[in-house]
Amino acid sequence: MARLRVAILYGGRSSEHEVSLVSAESIIAAMDPERYEIRRILITREGRWEPRAISPEPGGNPGIDVVFPVLHGTFGEDGTVQGLLELADLPYVGAGVLASSVAMDKDVMKRLMLERGLPVVEYLVLTRGQYQVENICGRFPFPVFVKPANLGSSVGISKAKTCLELTSALTLAEQFDRKILVERGITGREFECSVLGNDQAAAAVPCEILPSREFYDYEDKYILGKARTVVPADLTPQQTAEVQRLAVAGYEAVNCEGMARVDFLMEAATGKFYINEINTIPGFTSISMYPKMWEASGLAYPKLIDRLIELALDRHRARRATRFSR
Repeated sequence: MARLRVAILYGGRSSEHEVSLVSAESIIAAMDPERYEIRRILITREGRWEPRAISPEPGGNPGIDVVFPVLHGTFGEDGTVQGLLELADLPYVGAGVLASSVAMDKDVMKRLMLERGLPVVEYLVLTRGQYQVENICGRFPFPVFVKPANLGSSVGISKAKTCLELTSALTLAEQFDRKILVERGITGREFECSVLGNDQAAAAVPCEILPSREFYDYEDKYILGKARTVVPADLTPQQTAEVQRLAVAGYEAVNCEGMARVDFLMEAATGKFYINEINTIPGFTSISMYPKMWEASGLAYPKLIDRLIELALDRHRARRATRFSR
């Protein structure tokens, strides 16, 4: 039987370029070489595609059966590449254009959560150059978190405990996006939950993140190696079921397909869970929790890759049943 030709699309122009490289190598190492013919497509930091393997061959055959985007953050996880693949009529792993762009924008994602009655932390939205810090101080009790609206891996995120720190945090965040979020700080615990599926999504057992710093920032995730994770998370059966319920509900609220990792905060004072973020192309490095949560749920890493590719092909077949012309 002919091997399935899978293009691993990785690298990219975002600040998460290096994370993408590591994720891609982990995925490639887990793929069965007797089942898949792997084709690497690296997008450089400057946006060059090496090799340019997406261009159709004569007769319209691109020589690719399915694309596995492993692009974290801007210009990869935000719907831009997904739109290109839709135009090329290529099956691809993960969320579509709408879910990718919505989940990437923390403001729009939170609005959809609120519309569905799902819990998110109170927040303000600011636009670069169109705010005064003195009007923001005091809106929420300190500490607050300041985030670029469209970025991942905690890049550009700061915890501010004073008005002076808030000023510095806003200056940092606006380097990465025009739209900035200021969120009420939550004292408590951090959890993540993996979701998998198209029309009938399922959640894995959640994990708990135990940061080595004040919060789970980029250095803690990828450089220091001191953060600890507990999987399955130390939660009651009722709490576990609630995290899984909210994870699937949030996944469906943004019309996600394929996969996503839903991140949570649990407030210590109330025990309430808040949906923090939805990552449509979660990390697949050796320390990444998306595959680890599925392994703890009985789905091994290679089988997870198989399932993601199957879901991509299933969605593409279903899409081809839709007419796009009269």
